[in-house]
Amino acid sequence: MSASINKQKTGKLALIYTLLILGALCFMIPFIWMLSSSLKELPQIFVFPPQWIPKPVRWDNYARALLKMNFPLALKNTLIITVFTVTGQLLSSACVAYGFARLRFPGRELLFMLVISTMMLPSQVTMIPVFIIFKTLGWVDTLKPLIVPSFLGANTFAIFLLRQFFLTIPKELEDAARIDGCGSLRIFFQIMMPLAKPALVTVGIFAFMGSWNDFFGPLIYLNSESLRTLAIALQTFQGQFTAEWNLLMAASVVVLLPVLMIFFILQRYFVQGIVLTGLK
Repeated sequence: MSASINKQKTGKLALIYTLLILGALCFMIPFIWMLSSSLKELPQIFVFPPQWIPKPVRWDNYARALLKMNFPLALKNTLIITVFTVTGQLLSSACVAYGFARLRFPGRELLFMLVISTMMLPSQVTMIPVFIIFKTLGWVDTLKPLIVPSFLGANTFAIFLLRQFFLTIPKELEDAARIDGCGSLRIFFQIMMPLAKPALVTVGIFAFMGSWNDFFGPLIYLNSESLRTLAIALQTFQGQFTAEWNLLMAASVVVLLPVLMIFFILQRYFVQGIVLTGLK
């Protein structure tokens, strides 16, 4: 009896892993094609049937692509925006989420529902009013419109995620700290923030990916060549009638690598943060 049960379990596991591997391969095909195209000469990209292995392999595509897009300047601007955005979102979202999760004040639930309801508002609806505000402040063609909002608790999803995580932390820890003389700020920074590391890493990964890959923000607010980001620099390879697809693929691979590295390094905390957020 036990042998048949073990066979059934083994068969189910084999089926699950087979489906997962097939799904992973389906998702990897575009990345493999991008990597292959980045090493080809331009005419080889349009050959049918597709030629997956480049002949010859053109490693110089990467050097040409990075030189044409002025990679150092675009990387510097993108790093400045990304570092400040991630820092701002972590601090502001954690503060707001802690207030909604732990502090008691009149209208707290109504205010939280109002904040959550903004997730249903498309960004296109607020794009023009926000642009007018930043233009009035004289912030257009500066990095401020891409950085300052992150310090104002503008990420509703991050607030929701962190609030749900803070609710899973036993209130007895907070009560014990208050008995020892800790105030709300000290409890927040010395108890809540260290315990919320998985959720903070999750929010940080989302913030990093959103800022690193942001295209519309820099496109709307940045006009100067000296402020060009990596997402905007990729447009260098697309002209009105033609595009240098091999160089574009090479540049895209380079831009994608930091995102992949960040995710694989922090994936354990990312999965843990998603799992623990749903527990209370």
